[in-house]
Amino acid sequence: MLMAGAIERLIQGKAAMSQGDVAVKGERLGKALDIIISLRTCLSMDDGGEIASNLDALYDFMIRQVSEANRDNLEAPIDDVIDILREIKSAWDQIPAEYHNITSADA
Repeated sequence: MLMAGAIERLIQGKAAMSQGDVAVKGERLGKALDIIISLRTCLSMDDGGEIASNLDALYDFMIRQVSEANRDNLEAPIDDVIDILREIKSAWDQIPAEYHNITSADA
């Protein structure tokens, strides 16, 4: 649900940007950043191996893209981040729920 929340905030931030509403843009993009940072901090680099490392790099990229978009009023980086989050969410949604919290210690 965090990913869906981040996507929603990014869409809202982009809409506020196109309407020239700087305050709402900053608030929504800031909340999206908070969610992305939270997702990144939940990664277990010890248990997640290459997948966690790849996700860490993607989250870092997304953080930089949203920051740039907010600073420079650019919509394209927001679209890129939305696409990436949708792709990650789609993959996550395909994993059966009973496997969502399993670590390498559980396997």
